[in-house]
Amino acid sequence: MLLPLLLAVLWGGSGAQDPRFQLKVQEWVSVQEGLCVVVPCSIESYPRRQWTDSTPAYGSWYKDQADTGVDLPVATNKPDQEVQTGAKGRFQLLGDLSRSCSLLIRDIRLEDHAAYFFRLERGPYVRYNFKEYKFFLEVTALTQKPEIYIPKTLEPGRQVTLLCVFSGTSEECPSPTLSWRGAAFPSDGAGPRTSHFSALSLTPRPQDHDTELTCRADLSRKGVSTETTVRLNVAYAPRNLVISVSWSNVSAPEPQGNSSHLEAQKGQFLQLFCTAESVPLATLSWALGDRILSWAHPSGSRILELVLPRVKAEDAGRYTCRAENRLGSESGSLDLSVQYAPENLRVTASQANRTVLESFGNGTSIPVLEGQSLRLLCVTHSNPPAQLSWTRAGQTLAPSQLSDPGLLELPQIQTEQEGEFTCWAQNPLGSQNLSLSLLVVYPPQLLGPSCSWEDGGLHCSCSSRAQPAPSLRWRLGEELLDGNFSNASVKVTSSSAGPWANSSLSLGEGLSSSLRLSCEAQNVHGAQSATVLLPPDEKGLASKAFTSGVFLGLGLATLLFLCLLPVLLKALRKRGTQAGVPAPAPGDTPRSRISRRSTILDYINVIPRAGPLAPKRKGKPRGPSQAPPPDAHTLEPRMNQKELHFVSHNCPGPKSAMQGPDSENHPEELHYAVLNFPDPRPWESQGPKDFHSEYAAVQFH
Repeated sequence: MLLPLLLAVLWGGSGAQDPRFQLKVQEWVSVQEGLCVVVPCSIESYPRRQWTDSTPAYGSWYKDQADTGVDLPVATNKPDQEVQTGAKGRFQLLGDLSRSCSLLIRDIRLEDHAAYFFRLERGPYVRYNFKEYKFFLEVTALTQKPEIYIPKTLEPGRQVTLLCVFSGTSEECPSPTLSWRGAAFPSDGAGPRTSHFSALSLTPRPQDHDTELTCRADLSRKGVSTETTVRLNVAYAPRNLVISVSWSNVSAPEPQGNSSHLEAQKGQFLQLFCTAESVPLATLSWALGDRILSWAHPSGSRILELVLPRVKAEDAGRYTCRAENRLGSESGSLDLSVQYAPENLRVTASQANRTVLESFGNGTSIPVLEGQSLRLLCVTHSNPPAQLSWTRAGQTLAPSQLSDPGLLELPQIQTEQEGEFTCWAQNPLGSQNLSLSLLVVYPPQLLGPSCSWEDGGLHCSCSSRAQPAPSLRWRLGEELLDGNFSNASVKVTSSSAGPWANSSLSLGEGLSSSLRLSCEAQNVHGAQSATVLLPPDEKGLASKAFTSGVFLGLGLATLLFLCLLPVLLKALRKRGTQAGVPAPAPGDTPRSRISRRSTILDYINVIPRAGPLAPKRKGKPRGPSQAPPPDAHTLEPRMNQKELHFVSHNCPGPKSAMQGPDSENHPEELHYAVLNFPDPRPWESQGPKDFHSEYAAVQFH
């Protein structure tokens, strides 16, 4: 709607229209400065009056508002007709005017912006201005540029042909002059060419990447030209790989530069960035050691990020960013060190009789058999490495090995080493400790039994000390008596306090002298028993049967051996002295010893055989609650089993060398000797039913 109005204003209303004269022309033509355009026009009809086919037809184009009688046209085919100076050589009529009135305009200028009408002359009558059929030429700034056709990626060393095309003009328009310039080819490699297109052969080099290549189109002699510039995209392997670090999700990444080491504290936020230059785009990936963490497809971003929202100890290691395309690869690494206070503190322990290590947590109680060795190894996780130390009762213990302060070796554990041991781990970021309680355990140590005739019956007592506390029981023949037991002939009373267990046994009269009596003590670490034969009572009852039973038990071999006693007396007395047999006190005669209270230990002493027993404990002083019964006879060396025998010795033969010179004046004085019966078998812990009559030494009184 606006275009006809505008044309009406411009043309000023051309007066009355003669329907005999008709012309067809494009009403609106827009073209850029410096270009060329053809305005199509055709003469539809005009009167055939006063002209013949041989009469020449003349046509002219005028700017609107021109006076055809005075003003010059911009284009005409009329001979000797002048045209406007600025239009000369640029405006040209096309066709023979029989039907065509098209107009060619070259090198369009801004002053060509105007409306134009056509005038036809043929013979004396046809002289008509087609003002009602005008076209308007719009001239705009030059924006059209030549187009360069180039592959997206150029392979280095491979020749390629590039094209520059200037399109959008008619065939009737003159071709522009195209030329190339750029650093990728010699200056004489592509001269100017007057054409609508220009081809350029180019062999790119790696250094040609990102250089400029320009195609220029010169459109007129007035210097109107246009050009297009592209940057060469020459393929190359990844290069200039950069790793950056950010400590928060809002801060800008900081390039690491030449540093390949990074320290972070546990729980801290960390973000890693990786970027690299390459053509075509490289595949980026992050890896921790040999494990791929993330990767980016080449069609994605040129930057690959790795986010560690809360750094953990296991995040430490070498992070590698790798960029790779079909021409090669490049990688960069970053060593992440995670710093944290000591954690996961634990202790592994090994004992002499164990090959498997055990791990213990805080507050654990470790039972250790007395005499065994214990090896405690304290380990922790921390960075920087923690300083390890052991303390007991507030005192720092010297390390077993200076190179490994977390190792504590305790050889030959004793009861006084019971208590709490604490391992400490400390570094600049914090500390941690772990405490263990050492509990020394040992098998029963039997004291007794001690027996005597009292109030017409046999009274025996037995005590044992062990950790954990032992259980005591009596074996009377084949019958087991434990705890508190009572009937018409037997009464058992038992008690315990701390590591001590005590038991007493009372038997009525009329007991057989061959009856076997033993006291047994046991806990989880071993058992021990002592066996006695019933002693004679104060009236001598059952002594004969007792003696006969003993002789039958000893057998003929024992009697023959005892007969040889005087011959071996000197050597045996020397061995007895080395074995610690106490010499009689001054004034303490054999008779005076026999005249004391009649107990089983007054008749026989059993000396345990030396064996693989625990060393003598250097225990703590016993308290009142730990003291054995007053009448218990303490046997310090531990043994598995012992037997007490009363033996009467009447073998004839030489007198003992230990007899005094006046021994004949005392015929009732007893001789004694020490007999050792070596046993080739080691003593082993025995159950309560495995009794043997073996013993290491018997002392006869």
